[in-house]
Amino acid sequence: MAATEDDRLLRRGYALIRTRRSTAVALAAVMAAALFVPASDQAYAPEATRVALDSCVPQETFAAEPRDPSQAVLVKYLSRRYLVAAEATERMVGAAYGASRDLGLDPLLVLAVISVESRFNPIAESVMGARGLMQIIPKYHQAKLAQLGGDAALWDPESNIRLGAWILQEYVHRTGTLEAGLQYYNGAFWDGTAQYANKVMAERARLLDVVESAPTLVALQGS
Repeated sequence: MAATEDDRLLRRGYALIRTRRSTAVALAAVMAAALFVPASDQAYAPEATRVALDSCVPQETFAAEPRDPSQAVLVKYLSRRYLVAAEATERMVGAAYGASRDLGLDPLLVLAVISVESRFNPIAESVMGARGLMQIIPKYHQAKLAQLGGDAALWDPESNIRLGAWILQEYVHRTGTLEAGLQYYNGAFWDGTAQYANKVMAERARLLDVVESAPTLVALQGS
């Protein structure tokens, strides 16, 4: 009986030791795992991988506004006629189309005014102080100029064209007819012969012919 009791106590001691050892091992495992838990999900991926993944994120893009096909024809024609670089001419033609669209004007009319007023010279200045492509006299349009950044806007092609188109649209609305609006724009409202308006409309007709004859010109060049 004594031997049996001793064996029983010995087995119980071994069991207690194994239990404590298992507990210690489990606790150590938990602590070790805690040491390797990343601070964020990004820690799982190396830097190079994160860069690659970031490059896959779609970025917001803006489609360019489609250009009227007639613009390319007018750019080529006006560039050659007035000896202006194609890139600069394209900028001016695009500005005329944009301003006309926003103000409800005919872009060929705006381009015709530029042709008559400055022959597409953005630094043109008259003895009366009219400046830029659409020959605007700043002292008469200070309120509008202030909205475009001041007198310096007169030498910027886009700003000058936008301002000139704005003034023209206002004059046409004020006088009630396109002819009268053009005369008012030129400061010749009381000219019964409407010489300025006729000159602008003749230029517009010339530009329209260029646009309408473009397919024929392309066909002839390709033959």
